[in-house]
Parts: sequence; C-alpha cells; structure tokens
Amino acid sequence: MTYPTIALASSSPRRRELLTQLGVNYELVKADIDETPFNNESAVHYVQRLALAKARAGLARLSVELPVLGADTIVVVDGNILGKPASFAEFKLSMQLLSGRSHQVMTAVALVSHTRQLQQLVCTDVYFRVLSETEISHYWHSGEPQDKAGGYGIQGLAAKFIQRINGSYTGVVGLPLCETEQMLRQWQELE
Repeated sequence: MTYPTIALASSSPRRRELLTQLGVNYELVKADIDETPFNNESAVHYVQRLALAKARAGLARLSVELPVLGADTIVVVDGNILGKPASFAEFKLSMQLLSGRSHQVMTAVALVSHTRQLQQLVCTDVYFRVLSETEISHYWHSGEPQDKAGGYGIQGLAAKFIQRINGSYTGVVGLPLCETEQMLRQWQELE
C-alpha cells in the first residue's frame, strides 16, 4: 500500500520514528498551540481537541496542499491528566499515583485538509508495579521523564515498571500504528 505524503504536525521524535516504521513519506510542520485545558474539560475531549488543533495549526502553516497529521498523548489516573513534570516534586507525585496500579494512556490522532478530517482515539490501560522511592529518584535523574506525558516513556527505562498493558503499545509511545494506518488507507480511498 502506498500512503499519501503527509505533513506531521509534531516535534516528537517518537512519532517520527513510528511514521517511518509505517513507511509513510512526511514532512515536518510546526504546530505551536495553547495546551491549557478548559475548565471542567474531560480528558477525552482535551486530548481529541489538542490533536485536532495541532493538525489545523500545521495546515495553516503549509504552503502546499498536503493532509496534516496531528496527535496528542495524555496519561490519566482517577480522571486527572498527568502532564509533563516541571519539577522532581511533580514527577514524584505522578509516580506515586501510578505505583502499584493501573492508569489510562489516551492518544488522539487527527488527519486534516482544507476539505475533510478524520479522527481516532485510542485508550490503553497500563499497569505499573509498586515503585520504590529509590527507583523513582533514579528514574528522574536519568533525564528521561522530563519531556514525557505522565513522566514516563514505555519505550525507555520505565519499561521495567510496567507489568502489563491492555491496548495499543504504539498508542502509549505516542502514535497508534494500527489506527493511523487505517486512517491513511481511508484517506487514500476517499481521494
């Protein structure tokens, strides 16, 4: 299957790697948006809104006509979104919330042009084993958690904390490949 060439509205190296894994030709486009949640906004609405906003922001910056892919990933525990930790104290609190229990990772993907849009939401349950204070501290000092939703990367050092997942591994990494590939196929069929 030959996929359409797209623009990727993301600065995530993990999303670039995953698109390359699919064999998709893409060019990068900046998509700076305000990621502040609205008052009383649900996690589902928030992640879908951001993915679509990133895709639309990327589309507005293009000088050529290409479909634009935007995505956003969040970590949710007890209905609360855990963002990228700004400090060790914030990170430690997130890890204590995740330790010894399950949480959800939601990744929304949007593919847009000036005339149409497709969206997908993928939710994955992730189960952490109990973490010690020492493990939490060592992980923070590795430098890995600082730019990650929820403060961890499943594809990195935090893999040893994860007992199991129920859902999409690549969705937790940042781009659910099965659903993204289906969106690209559907896009191609609509042309």
